[in-house]
Amino acid sequence: MLQQQLTKSLIASAVLGVFAMAPAHAADPEWDFSGYIKLDAFMSDYQDGNAPASGNLGRQFYIPSLTPVGGNGDDAVTDFHARQSRFFFDVSQELDNGESIKARIELDFLTVPVGDERITNSYAPRLRQAYFTYKNWLVGQAWSNFQNLSILPESVDFIGATDGIIFARQPQVRYTQGGFSVSAETPETTVTPFGGGARITSSDGVVPDLTAKYVGKTGNVSYSIAGIVRQLAYDTNGDGSDETASGYGISVGAKWQLGKNDLRASFQTGTGLGRYLGLNTHNGAVIDANGDLETIDSSGVTFAYRHVWNEKARSNFVYSRGWADNDVNLLGNAVTEYTQRLGVNYMYSPAANLTFGAELSQATRETEAGVQGDMTRLHFMAMYSF
Repeated sequence: MLQQQLTKSLIASAVLGVFAMAPAHAADPEWDFSGYIKLDAFMSDYQDGNAPASGNLGRQFYIPSLTPVGGNGDDAVTDFHARQSRFFFDVSQELDNGESIKARIELDFLTVPVGDERITNSYAPRLRQAYFTYKNWLVGQAWSNFQNLSILPESVDFIGATDGIIFARQPQVRYTQGGFSVSAETPETTVTPFGGGARITSSDGVVPDLTAKYVGKTGNVSYSIAGIVRQLAYDTNGDGSDETASGYGISVGAKWQLGKNDLRASFQTGTGLGRYLGLNTHNGAVIDANGDLETIDSSGVTFAYRHVWNEKARSNFVYSRGWADNDVNLLGNAVTEYTQRLGVNYMYSPAANLTFGAELSQATRETEAGVQGDMTRLHFMAMYSF
């Protein structure tokens, strides 16, 4: 009997030892699904040229470089779409090493070329963000570390302060420690041919775009200071050897809380910023007469004041301007010198997750030749978040 008890005890100890040495199991993932449904309805009056075709990106939301210039007469059009409707898929999990991980996939239906307005208005989903965070790291596609999301104004339009703001989402690896963050992000160069002409998009870059940012707060003011260094690359003569140029820039943004109201502002400037500023109104570089790349200097400013009327209503007053220091000997005089937009809106939320809005805006684009174009837009929206 004693021998049987000892045998059972040894077997039990061995089994417990095996389980003790076995790796711990990760907890089950926790899933969450959220998003919003938004209808946009707007009338656009293009005062200096014909309106873009219905499938053009400028008919989905405001894009500074697409305002027509130098045309004859007015052209007014009306558009309805629900393409900004958005879905978020979030997951979090405690891993078997005791650390936690979080991930997000984000989709909407803007900018994709498929579908039309004739019968079904069907549009394919597009990937906005897809990333995970582990410890101090973010890996995947997300907002650029060079951007400050907190200064984006509440707008009926998709962006609002478009002309002079840094705006980019792209694949990256980012490390954050407190208020300081650094990242390596996908390189992509946009180039103007010598003398002007259609944009050239180059994927010849080898060196990632490198960014660093610090965010902080003092009193009622939160702020950010960000910098970027990048290599622009393109094989200008097709000999298999890329021409390169160095680009760099800074971006400073701040939000000043004034009780329930707030004031938001930013300034960004640099050479070779290209696609990062104003939805790529200005390219990053131009090909000179020798076939070399020369970077293009560009800058932008944004101002926005948010006034809360009561617990359900508020208004936003927004001004944004972006400009470039163009060498017309290289770029020609048809290139855009500056764009700007002034907008004011009224937002009403009868419930926390239901918002109706109206916005009136005036946009201007002018070329180096002094040819100007204006666009006035009256924009309405209805949005339900879930």
